Amino acid sequence: MGNNISDIIEQYLKRILEESDFDMVEIQRSELAEQFHCVPSQINYVISTRFTVDHGYIVESKRGGGGYIRIRRVKLDREHLVLEVLRSLGDEISQATGEALIERLYRESWVTRREAQMLQNMLRREVLAVDLPLRDKLRAKLLYGALQVIAAHRD
Repeated sequence: MGNNISDIIEQYLKRILEESDFDMVEIQRSELAEQFHCVPSQINYVISTRFTVDHGYIVESKRGGGGYIRIRRVKLDREHLVLEVLRSLGDEISQATGEALIERLYRESWVTRREAQMLQNMLRREVLAVDLPLRDKLRAKLLYGALQVIAAHRD
């Protein structure tokens, strides 16, 4: 890794994740930007490109006063992938995060193409026609329940 600001922010976030007892860190975007003397959009860039589901992370954010960014590390142990995803889901999940998780489970052969398509369809905002934040809470509960069944019936 080089020494540009994105690399430094990434290293910092990974270090505090390593030190966390819960494989989770909650940060304030503006405070982190101030700490590293950069604009908040730089923090967004680092998180959106280097802390993705593909890299083993789930990112949740809450905007507005008292808002935060929560980064959770998802263990990549193949045999326990679904269980780790279940543990890391939390109470709310966005459509984009849910779709990324389902895609990951498909790539890891935990769900079939048909199961992945069914899960993604049932979690779409058009199907869950309720307002936020209830929609994200409902999506998390539905995904959690479906993944429990998949984990229990895996060959």
